[in-house]
Amino acid sequence: MKAMRVFFLSVMGLSCAFALGCGGGSSSSANSSTPPPNTITTTGTNVAAIAVNGGPLGNYSDAAFISVTVCTPGTTTCQTVPNILVDTGSSGLRIISSLLTVSLPQQKASDGNPVAECLQFLGSYTWGPVQTADVQISGEKASSVPIQVLSDNTAGFATPTSCSDPSGTLESSADTVALLGAYGILGVGTYAQDCGIATAPVCQASYNVYYECPSTGCIPTNQQLAQQVTNPVALFATDNNGVIVELPSVAAGGQASATGSLVFGIGTQSNNALGSATVYSIDYTTGNFSTTFNSATDESFLDTGSNGYYFQDNSLAQCTDAQGFYCPTTPVNLTATNQGTAYQGTPTGSGTVNFTIGNADTLFSAGNALSELGGTVVTDGSSPANYFDWGLPFFFGRNVYVAIQGATAPGGTTPYWAY
Repeated sequence: MKAMRVFFLSVMGLSCAFALGCGGGSSSSANSSTPPPNTITTTGTNVAAIAVNGGPLGNYSDAAFISVTVCTPGTTTCQTVPNILVDTGSSGLRIISSLLTVSLPQQKASDGNPVAECLQFLGSYTWGPVQTADVQISGEKASSVPIQVLSDNTAGFATPTSCSDPSGTLESSADTVALLGAYGILGVGTYAQDCGIATAPVCQASYNVYYECPSTGCIPTNQQLAQQVTNPVALFATDNNGVIVELPSVAAGGQASATGSLVFGIGTQSNNALGSATVYSIDYTTGNFSTTFNSATDESFLDTGSNGYYFQDNSLAQCTDAQGFYCPTTPVNLTATNQGTAYQGTPTGSGTVNFTIGNADTLFSAGNALSELGGTVVTDGSSPANYFDWGLPFFFGRNVYVAIQGATAPGGTTPYWAY
């Protein structure tokens, strides 16, 4: 299998990283020393199947894929797009333009110029016009959702240097199937929009996220909250306060594939109760909580869009072939402690996580569902030098709850993670 180092977490909580007006609040917690059972819900209008199966190219290990239906707004002209990457580290739907067969209206600025977006991830970026679609997943539907259509070369939307080379170090485009390893990204993270919240509703032009594109070339622009690319879950009529990622345990040493469910809503139906899950408050100026590992405490996050555990441990041997991954001679059992954090108020949630790091060179030959895959941290000038990225391996054998900021959900003030 291809040794892909993939990080689709938007740079350290982009949704609020620039929002100086972010507030906070105290929260209660459904803390419990006994985690809830790892159940896979298979029925319900709020349940969609997800699969860890290698994706459209067959070589994308530790990535969960889902099918999403997009429609021309207000019509029954629709298209179901498979192989969309489920990403709890970003917000909004992104689809590669060459795969779309339905016509979607172009979003325009007040002066009539089309609008495009650049979203920076750890080590890569997506670029393309902002268009509007009705979005349906399983029995849930969101109307008139701003989405990003990924393309480096769409007429009139040449990628600006401030997107592709923001800090003098050329980033990698993720705008084709070959580069992305998927047909698109479904961002179901802890924010409703991808660059702002209600207390800071404008994505500023200085952030180089949204662009107005006259014929002379694309230039950064302010973007109001309602026009930003939006997490479709937040626009569902019901079951709109978050999601649950449900994946089964996988065999030590890896296995060919795994199937699970993405459940919409938390505490809104009988099949999505919070139960005894421990709630971890997060600082919604960064979107993170903290992890203590090897006596160091760093910012951390839960991210299905990262295909391994990514953290710094100089005692672990690194791979020769799968560069950037760990390759211990035998599997190494490790322990870390996660703690909730908060911008204001009292943080909630604390718990120990036991995990294992295996030999990546061996794991990649075992299949696409790898619970022991890990590697070193990657920085791009926008992220801290050290962080702990709980990627998809963390989700195997757990039901993980992602509550959207500003929504009402059991367990306390949103946003939060729970498991």
